[in-house]
Amino acid sequence: MNIAMKDMRFSKLRFALTAVGIGLLLGATMGMIGLYRGIVHEALLIINDIGADLWVVEGGRSGPFAETSAVPANLDRRVEGVPGVAATRRFIQYNQQYVINGKSVRLAVTGIDYPEDSGSWIPLIDGRLFRSTRYEAVADASTGLLAGDVIRLGHDDYTVVGLTKGQVDMGGDGMFFVTIPDAQAINRVLPSEAVLLNRLARGRSRMGLGDGGALAAVMVELKPNADARQVQAHIRAWGDVEVLTQEEERAMLLDGRLWRLRVQILAFTAMTLLVAGSIIALTIYMLTLEKINQIALLKLIGARDRVIIGLIVQQALWIGALGFGVALTLSFTLYPHFPRAVLLLPQDLAGIGAALLVISLLASWFAIRRAMRVRAQEVLA
Repeated sequence: MNIAMKDMRFSKLRFALTAVGIGLLLGATMGMIGLYRGIVHEALLIINDIGADLWVVEGGRSGPFAETSAVPANLDRRVEGVPGVAATRRFIQYNQQYVINGKSVRLAVTGIDYPEDSGSWIPLIDGRLFRSTRYEAVADASTGLLAGDVIRLGHDDYTVVGLTKGQVDMGGDGMFFVTIPDAQAINRVLPSEAVLLNRLARGRSRMGLGDGGALAAVMVELKPNADARQVQAHIRAWGDVEVLTQEEERAMLLDGRLWRLRVQILAFTAMTLLVAGSIIALTIYMLTLEKINQIALLKLIGARDRVIIGLIVQQALWIGALGFGVALTLSFTLYPHFPRAVLLLPQDLAGIGAALLVISLLASWFAIRRAMRVRAQEVLA
């Protein structure tokens, strides 16, 4: 006979409510970690998918993702002549609020260097990729646009020829892919107030310093046997630009803009796990106090300490396991419907489960310590 299960059935409401409370705490923890994973995934989408070995950005900056960057529009021609460079592509990305179909929508306008870059790395769910250098666009589904829609940005009309999904920037703004000339044309159109500020700032655009025709960066693809460090050193010697590898771009983003967010998520996770452990410890301890006479009776009839310890540990583990099950059910039911991507990775869930196992065992220690002090004679009291 399993004494722990018998006792849990006797106090099933208390165990159920405790498990639900633990599940809600763990569900919130899973959501926070999953949200951070989703933000990292979205932030690294272009860096990981676009296929650039090096990024040439504005000198003294860590752009174009960690901070703003603006380089001359003809920089790609200079970079093409560097030994070891196989190909270059221009890159532009900036965020702006637009009114589309009477609704205010914030877009991450992203320039594609067509025809050098066909945009084949963009996963389409409808429509097609670019076939013209002007007035065509591929939009993320989160923008609310559909293939075939015609919208006006700046002074021109753009036809949405393709639709993608999950292509958003770190801020959650849906990407709106256009060709480089179109991105530059949209960028030149500024509100009247910004025009005055632009003159005072000597040509500041939405990307940073430089006129509306500037680029955010130049992407470099290296030849198979090229030494990336030598190419970096060659371009850096010019003195007016910075050169970052793909790994350095990732590090700048994760250890720069996302560092505080990561620390906050870790602190929140530690706090919720600590609260969960406290709830388990308090519940098991109170149940143990209520069973003092029963524990004394077990000792009187000759039950060994390991039987009593097993009773307490099993109950703590059951609460943790049931809470973990509730958390998983809530997470996989609710989070897919969130407006931002929430990535529940197996390794993160396994880590939370392992931490909960350790916490449950530690939480049972207080009750075990109290139960071991019970004497068999107390049953007669």
